[in-house]
Amino acid sequence: MKSIIASITVVAGLTLAGSSIAADMPDLAKKYGCTSCHKIDKKVVGPAWQAVADKYKGDAGAADALSAKIVKGGGGVWGSIPMPATAKITDAEVKELVTFILGLAK
Repeated sequence: MKSIIASITVVAGLTLAGSSIAADMPDLAKKYGCTSCHKIDKKVVGPAWQAVADKYKGDAGAADALSAKIVKGGGGVWGSIPMPATAKITDAEVKELVTFILGLAK
């Protein structure tokens, strides 16, 4: 009986931990489908946003480069699968996403 309770507790804890990571994704990332290819802490189709933040930490041109990548799309930096352009995203929304991503840097 104790092992069943312990197992349930562990599963519940892991579920909550996974939910908190998913909840950390900004609503804009969900709105524009970013979450189909990106997660905060693991590579999916595109790189983990944490890896992006770490790569560009301290790079003065990072915000502009990432903004352009979000708007226009592109490829070759993280692998062979290109990132599609994000249609109809406003400059303010791009800035919010870039600020979030770069803010993940450790």
